[in-house]
Amino acid sequence: MSTLLIEGGHRLQGRVAVEGNKNAALPLLAACLLTEDECVLENVPRIGDVEVMARLLLDVGAEVDGIGSTTLRIRTPKVTTHEPDRALVGRLRGSVLLLGPLLARVGRAQIAPPGGDFPARRSIATHLEALLHMGARQGGSGDYLLEAPDGLVGASMYLYEASVTGTETALLAAAAARGVTEIRHAAMEPHVVELCEFLQKMGADISGIGSSTIRVEGAKRLGGARHTLGGDYIEAGSWAVVGAITGGEIDIEGARESEIEVVAAVLKRMNVQCGMRDGVFEVKPSSPKSVRRITTGLWPAFPSDLISLVTVLATQAEGRTLVHDWMYELRLFALEQMSGMGADMFLADAHRIIVTGPTRLRGGRVLDSRDLRSGMSLIAAGLAADGQTRVQPLETVERGYSRLVERLEGLGAKVAKVE
Repeated sequence: MSTLLIEGGHRLQGRVAVEGNKNAALPLLAACLLTEDECVLENVPRIGDVEVMARLLLDVGAEVDGIGSTTLRIRTPKVTTHEPDRALVGRLRGSVLLLGPLLARVGRAQIAPPGGDFPARRSIATHLEALLHMGARQGGSGDYLLEAPDGLVGASMYLYEASVTGTETALLAAAAARGVTEIRHAAMEPHVVELCEFLQKMGADISGIGSSTIRVEGAKRLGGARHTLGGDYIEAGSWAVVGAITGGEIDIEGARESEIEVVAAVLKRMNVQCGMRDGVFEVKPSSPKSVRRITTGLWPAFPSDLISLVTVLATQAEGRTLVHDWMYELRLFALEQMSGMGADMFLADAHRIIVTGPTRLRGGRVLDSRDLRSGMSLIAAGLAADGQTRVQPLETVERGYSRLVERLEGLGAKVAKVE
């Protein structure tokens, strides 16, 4: 286990480039199992979650070249097992995305309960229902066991929840199913769009991309494809908060303007001087102010993945802000640790926290990064605090942020990774 040692109080400045969208990389990697041909993915983020997914592909028989780099080449002439390694599955919620491709290739799929952030609170019922609609049968194992010996069949379905990975599970299965599938109440996030575009390159006929109703005509045979991932707007938003909370000046490359605007809208309401210019998202020295309420929502509303970071930013904003994440329980719980740093926070319930600022944060604490996004938020708090802060385990944060220590140092942060 590693700890990030942070000497706070330093103004960060410089330029940072984001890599490909983490939430697009995982379903695209799963899609590569749908064909015997070679697929090439470029601008892949060099993060822990991608490495775990790549090793899951290896475990079921794929050939994967380039692990640890930004270009991956995947070829799966034969799937050798329908049951991916339990330990790897237990580390990654995105492992659920293997269900559809395994059913399509070998007619059987079995995975242990997926891991990731808040595994006990995040159901995969939507994913299973989608596959059952397409003819899969559920077995009686303690794991998630599905069988489709006669292949998957297109179906008309309404998703009870507009789940991102649920929609992606349905899309992966539908691309290889016989006939037409219509998915209503589909998620519309950019990473869902990116998966649709990749499946089109592989030969699936898809319409309604980017809308809540997606129609997929499965291909008799899916082929290989090459795709360059778009920049990760969640990562870009994270660096924007890091710049704002330290009074810094950061230029962020790689994010699409149409995606980063959902983040910029909230930051601008908080009086953060930011905006896109010539393809670069700029954050200038600012004096943050509170806003009455910040609420998460489905795309194109403010993303839940950034709610912890703007909550930390609110501790340095003048006035009182109600932060409401209705999508997930427990995401805000980890921020209670900041009360010991001098933050004025009141946790109203599992979904709402009231923050009053600005408060001078004090270091000298060991902070527990209980999930990926809260971990990055606590690092931001440590960068803004007086004195020294420790955040651990750093590996939790490195699941979603590539070369984190190196890039923080490049912006002028005083940090060190301690084993």
